[in-house]
Amino acid sequence: MTPPATGTPAILRVRAHILVAAAPGTVYDTVSDLTRSGEWSRECTGGRWVSGTPRTTGAVFRGENYRGADVVPWAPVVRGPWTTESEVVAAEPWRLFRWVVRDSAGRLQDSTWTYELQATAGGCLLVHHYRLGRPTEGLAKIFGRLGPDGRRRFTAAWNEKLADDVAASLSRIKRVIEGGVERAGGRAHGGERGGAGVPA
Repeated sequence: MTPPATGTPAILRVRAHILVAAAPGTVYDTVSDLTRSGEWSRECTGGRWVSGTPRTTGAVFRGENYRGADVVPWAPVVRGPWTTESEVVAAEPWRLFRWVVRDSAGRLQDSTWTYELQATAGGCLLVHHYRLGRPTEGLAKIFGRLGPDGRRRFTAAWNEKLADDVAASLSRIKRVIEGGVERAGGRAHGGERGGAGVPA
Protein backbone atom coordinates (compact mmCIF):
# COMPACT_ATOMS: atom_id res chain seq x y z
CA MET A 1 0.00 0.00 0.00
CA THR A 2 1.31 3.44 -0.88
CA PRO A 3 0.68 6.75 0.88
CA PRO A 4 -1.95 9.07 -0.58
CA ALA A 5 -0.76 11.68 -3.07
CA THR A 6 0.37 14.87 -1.38
CA GLY A 7 -0.74 17.28 -4.13
CA THR A 8 -4.01 18.02 -2.33
CA PRO A 9 -3.97 21.41 -0.57
CA ALA A 10 -3.63 20.91 3.17
CA ILE A 11 -6.64 21.36 5.43
CA LEU A 12 -4.41 21.11 8.50
CA ARG A 13 -0.66 21.65 8.56
CA VAL A 14 1.68 22.33 11.47
CA ARG A 15 5.45 22.21 11.85
CA ALA A 16 7.89 22.85 14.70
CA HIS A 17 11.52 22.13 15.51
CA ILE A 18 13.85 21.90 18.48
CA LEU A 19 17.54 21.33 19.14
CA VAL A 20 18.27 18.19 21.17
CA ALA A 21 21.66 17.70 22.83
CA ALA A 22 22.01 14.10 21.68
CA ALA A 23 23.21 12.27 18.58
CA PRO A 24 20.65 11.75 15.79
CA GLY A 25 20.77 7.99 16.39
CA THR A 26 19.64 8.45 19.98
CA VAL A 27 16.86 10.80 18.92
CA TYR A 28 15.71 8.53 16.09
CA ASP A 29 15.63 5.45 18.32
CA THR A 30 13.45 7.35 20.75
CA VAL A 31 10.89 8.98 18.46
CA SER A 32 10.49 5.96 16.18
CA ASP A 33 9.38 3.86 19.16
CA LEU A 34 5.72 4.84 18.97
CA THR A 35 4.95 2.71 22.03
CA ARG A 36 6.66 5.47 24.05
CA SER A 37 4.41 8.22 22.69
CA GLY A 38 2.64 8.53 26.02
CA GLU A 39 5.85 10.02 27.44
CA TRP A 40 5.45 13.15 25.32
CA SER A 41 2.12 13.25 23.48
CA ARG A 42 -0.85 15.17 24.87
CA GLU A 43 -3.32 12.64 23.42
CA CYS A 44 -1.58 9.38 22.58
CA THR A 45 -1.14 7.44 25.81
CA GLY A 46 0.78 4.55 24.22
CA GLY A 47 -0.11 1.51 22.19
CA ARG A 48 1.44 -1.50 20.50
CA TRP A 49 2.70 -2.76 17.16
CA VAL A 50 0.09 -5.08 15.64
CA SER A 51 1.77 -6.21 12.42
CA GLY A 52 5.10 -6.04 10.62
CA THR A 53 8.51 -5.48 12.12
CA PRO A 54 8.21 -2.61 14.62
CA ARG A 55 9.58 0.75 13.44
CA THR A 56 10.08 -0.40 9.84
CA THR A 57 8.20 0.51 6.67
CA GLY A 58 4.88 -1.34 6.51
CA ALA A 59 4.60 -1.91 10.27
CA VAL A 60 1.22 -1.05 11.77
CA PHE A 61 0.83 0.61 15.16
CA ARG A 62 -2.40 0.70 17.17
CA GLY A 63 -2.38 3.83 19.29
CA GLU A 64 -4.35 4.33 22.48
CA ASN A 65 -5.56 7.91 22.81
CA TYR A 66 -7.47 10.12 25.21
CA ARG A 67 -8.99 13.57 24.74
CA GLY A 68 -10.54 15.59 27.54
CA ALA A 69 -13.63 17.78 27.44
CA ASP A 70 -11.54 20.96 27.67
CA VAL A 71 -9.85 20.52 24.27
CA VAL A 72 -11.55 22.98 21.87
CA PRO A 73 -14.67 22.32 23.94
CA TRP A 74 -17.22 23.43 21.35
CA ALA A 75 -15.86 21.12 18.61
CA PRO A 76 -17.86 17.92 17.86
CA VAL A 77 -14.87 15.58 18.20
CA VAL A 78 -14.26 12.30 20.01
CA ARG A 79 -13.89 12.70 23.77
CA GLY A 80 -12.46 10.19 26.19
CA PRO A 81 -10.54 7.12 24.96
CA TRP A 82 -10.27 5.97 21.36
CA THR A 83 -7.86 4.00 19.19
CA THR A 84 -6.20 4.65 15.83
CA GLU A 85 -4.14 2.50 13.51
CA SER A 86 -1.22 3.95 11.60
CA GLU A 87 1.23 2.50 9.10
CA VAL A 88 4.90 3.41 8.88
CA VAL A 89 5.62 4.67 5.36
CA ALA A 90 9.22 5.88 5.78
CA ALA A 91 11.89 4.72 8.22
CA GLU A 92 15.37 6.04 7.49
CA PRO A 93 17.51 5.69 10.63
CA TRP A 94 18.95 8.97 11.91
CA ARG A 95 17.11 10.96 9.22
CA LEU A 96 13.35 10.40 8.80
CA PHE A 97 10.41 8.59 10.37
CA ARG A 98 6.88 8.97 8.95
CA TRP A 99 3.55 7.28 9.57
CA VAL A 100 0.07 7.64 8.07
CA VAL A 101 -3.26 7.14 9.82
CA ARG A 102 -5.43 4.37 8.36
CA ASP A 103 -9.21 4.33 7.99
CA SER A 104 -11.51 1.66 9.43
CA ALA A 105 -10.88 -0.55 6.38
CA GLY A 106 -7.10 -0.33 6.76
CA ARG A 107 -6.58 2.11 3.88
CA LEU A 108 -4.07 4.92 4.19
CA GLN A 109 -5.67 8.31 4.62
CA ASP A 110 -4.19 11.70 3.71
CA SER A 111 -3.17 12.19 7.37
CA THR A 112 0.59 12.12 7.87
CA TRP A 113 2.90 12.55 10.87
CA THR A 114 6.65 13.03 10.37
CA TYR A 115 9.88 13.37 12.29
CA GLU A 116 12.92 14.68 10.41
CA LEU A 117 16.40 14.74 11.95
CA GLN A 118 19.58 16.57 11.06
CA ALA A 119 22.96 16.40 12.80
CA THR A 120 24.20 19.68 14.29
CA ALA A 121 27.36 20.71 16.12
CA GLY A 122 25.51 20.35 19.44
CA GLY A 123 23.54 17.20 18.67
CA CYS A 124 20.41 17.02 16.54
CA LEU A 125 17.78 19.30 15.01
CA LEU A 126 14.45 17.50 15.37
CA VAL A 127 11.57 18.63 13.18
CA HIS A 128 8.04 17.35 13.82
CA HIS A 129 5.18 18.03 11.47
CA TYR A 130 1.66 16.96 10.60
CA ARG A 131 -0.26 17.34 7.35
CA LEU A 132 -3.89 16.57 6.53
CA GLY A 133 -4.93 16.79 2.90
CA ARG A 134 -8.26 15.14 2.15
CA PRO A 135 -10.54 14.78 5.20
CA THR A 136 -10.22 11.57 7.18
CA GLU A 137 -13.29 9.47 7.97
CA GLY A 138 -13.67 11.25 11.28
CA LEU A 139 -13.18 14.74 9.91
CA ALA A 140 -15.65 14.11 7.09
CA LYS A 141 -18.30 13.32 9.73
CA ILE A 142 -17.40 16.47 11.67
CA PHE A 143 -17.56 18.63 8.54
CA GLY A 144 -20.93 17.07 7.72
CA ARG A 145 -22.28 18.54 10.97
CA LEU A 146 -20.85 22.01 10.38
CA GLY A 147 -21.73 24.66 7.84
CA PRO A 148 -19.06 26.57 5.87
CA ASP A 149 -18.48 29.04 8.73
CA GLY A 150 -18.26 26.22 11.24
CA ARG A 151 -15.75 24.34 9.10
CA ARG A 152 -13.55 27.43 8.80
CA ARG A 153 -13.77 28.02 12.56
CA PHE A 154 -12.97 24.38 13.29
CA THR A 155 -10.01 24.31 10.90
CA ALA A 156 -8.48 27.44 12.42
CA ALA A 157 -8.98 26.23 15.99
CA TRP A 158 -7.71 22.73 15.28
CA ASN A 159 -4.62 24.01 13.50
CA GLU A 160 -3.84 26.13 16.57
CA LYS A 161 -4.43 23.14 18.86
CA LEU A 162 -2.18 20.90 16.75
CA ALA A 163 0.57 23.52 16.70
CA ASP A 164 0.50 23.67 20.50
CA ASP A 165 0.50 19.85 20.72
CA VAL A 166 3.47 19.45 18.38
CA ALA A 167 5.50 22.10 20.20
CA ALA A 168 4.69 20.49 23.55
CA SER A 169 5.69 17.06 22.26
CA LEU A 170 9.06 18.36 21.09
CA SER A 171 9.76 20.01 24.44
CA ARG A 172 8.93 16.77 26.26
CA ILE A 173 11.00 14.66 23.85
CA LYS A 174 13.96 16.95 24.49
CA ARG A 175 13.57 16.52 28.25
CA VAL A 176 13.19 12.73 27.97
CA ILE A 177 16.27 12.34 25.78
CA GLU A 178 18.54 14.87 27.44
CA GLY A 179 17.68 13.43 30.82
CA GLY A 180 18.85 10.01 29.69
CA VAL A 181 21.97 10.59 27.57
CA GLU A 182 25.48 10.32 28.91
CA ARG A 183 27.61 13.45 28.75
CA ALA A 184 31.35 13.82 28.56
CA GLY A 185 33.24 17.09 28.12
CA GLY A 186 29.97 18.95 27.65
CA ARG A 187 28.99 16.91 24.59
CA ALA A 188 26.12 14.45 24.32
CA HIS A 189 26.91 10.91 23.25
CA GLY A 190 25.15 7.67 22.53
CA GLY A 191 22.57 5.87 20.54
CA GLU A 192 24.16 4.80 17.27
CA ARG A 193 23.42 1.20 16.44
CA GLY A 194 26.48 -0.91 15.82
CA GLY A 195 28.76 2.01 16.64
CA ALA A 196 27.88 3.81 13.41
CA GLY A 197 28.87 7.47 13.25
CA VAL A 198 26.46 10.36 13.03
CA PRO A 199 25.71 11.05 9.36
CA ALA A 200 26.28 14.56 8.03
